[in-house]
Amino acid sequence: MVSTHPTGVQHSGSQYLPQRGDTSANPSPNQELLPLTARVHDHHLLEIGGCDVTTLVEQFGSPLYILDEETLRSASQQYRDAFKQYYKGESQVLYASKAWNCLAVCAIAASEGLGIDVVSGGELYTALQAGVSPNKIYLHGNNKSREELILAIESGVTIVADNWYELRTLVEIAQPAQPIRIMLRLTPGIECHTHEYIRTGHLDSKFGFDPNDLNEVFTFVSQQPALNCVGVHAHIGSQIFERQPHQDLAAVMVQWLRDAGKYGLNITELNVGGGLGIKYIESDDPPSIEEWVKAICEVIQEACVSENLPLPKLLSEPGRSLIATACVTAYTIGSSKVIPEIRTYVAIDGGMSDNPRPITYQSVYRAVIANKMSSPLTQTVTIAGKHCESGDILIKNALLPKTEPGDILVVMGTGAYNYSMASNYNRLPRPAAVVVANGEANLILQRETYQDLIRQDRLPERLKK
Repeated sequence: MVSTHPTGVQHSGSQYLPQRGDTSANPSPNQELLPLTARVHDHHLLEIGGCDVTTLVEQFGSPLYILDEETLRSASQQYRDAFKQYYKGESQVLYASKAWNCLAVCAIAASEGLGIDVVSGGELYTALQAGVSPNKIYLHGNNKSREELILAIESGVTIVADNWYELRTLVEIAQPAQPIRIMLRLTPGIECHTHEYIRTGHLDSKFGFDPNDLNEVFTFVSQQPALNCVGVHAHIGSQIFERQPHQDLAAVMVQWLRDAGKYGLNITELNVGGGLGIKYIESDDPPSIEEWVKAICEVIQEACVSENLPLPKLLSEPGRSLIATACVTAYTIGSSKVIPEIRTYVAIDGGMSDNPRPITYQSVYRAVIANKMSSPLTQTVTIAGKHCESGDILIKNALLPKTEPGDILVVMGTGAYNYSMASNYNRLPRPAAVVVANGEANLILQRETYQDLIRQDRLPERLKK
């Protein structure tokens, strides 16, 4: 949220466009600020997926999530193909759909051969309705309900068991003739430099079995014919730029693989999680998708050779690095407030209800004016949301052209944890979303109406006048 642009010469919004100096290059989407198809046409209008953003807002309203299909497919293909290139065993990429779970996104990921990682019954139901094969769906969560576990068992998906309560519940509800396919989530005790709220691999975490309980867990699972334990899973966090923590994780997990064999467990799958970061601002420097995958594959293979173990099926579950850069959010600028010698506030028609990350994680973003892409960046403003909350600030010290009411502000990198964390705070209807490709825009999430807001409300008879 609090971020000042780097000093130096600033040109126009066009400087954020993907660089295409080498036409043979296959850019890694997580290293770009705008979607891969972003262009400027008519000298000043932003175009994504062959669609003029200002026209999209006229047609579908604002705020509006705009998902670039080509960018999402490119990221999916790069993950899938990199694992095939660098890993000698079998592999499967899973889309961590908590980043953005809806029918269209799940369907696109599945069409590229990806499986889906879900963390609730609702995400599981959505993935199934999108046509994703159950044998490519993995259910996570640190407190799955009995109903969610039953849905997962009946659907035939793999359950990633997180704790003792869940293991014992699975044994209780299992059918003797149908062993439940599970993986075990373990806490690796690996720290990484990311926000406190999105570190999940260190020992003080609500996720996964404590590594000190490893022998006890393996013993219990090996004695339960109702449980078919096929793998182990770990995840160390999100928005990570460092390579070493993931390499350390891979080595630790191969040791778990070795130890499981001592208990007669036939572990054939290793899920190293996800967590690769993306470029939200100019100074962010994440590894490319290919670089990240290559490093993981190399250390897994080396460790397996060292331990004289066959290569397991290698799973990874990227979310943010698949979907974030593929989407932007378009807003309409309204009021402004100038506080002399302090700051200028420019207000938009959305804010913390459609993007809660700045107020939650102090996340930073970049923005452009879609109808002034070639105009010089001459104004430093604070982008304020419309909610009745002083902390509803989307971007502090945003460098923009001179703005006017009616301009279309586009915030980059909003595909991950924006719609999925959206709310109806202040009873604002959640925005619509469109997917764009080859000049065509298709609605994938309909804009909520005021009627939608009261759909679940119930007014007792005694309160009616």
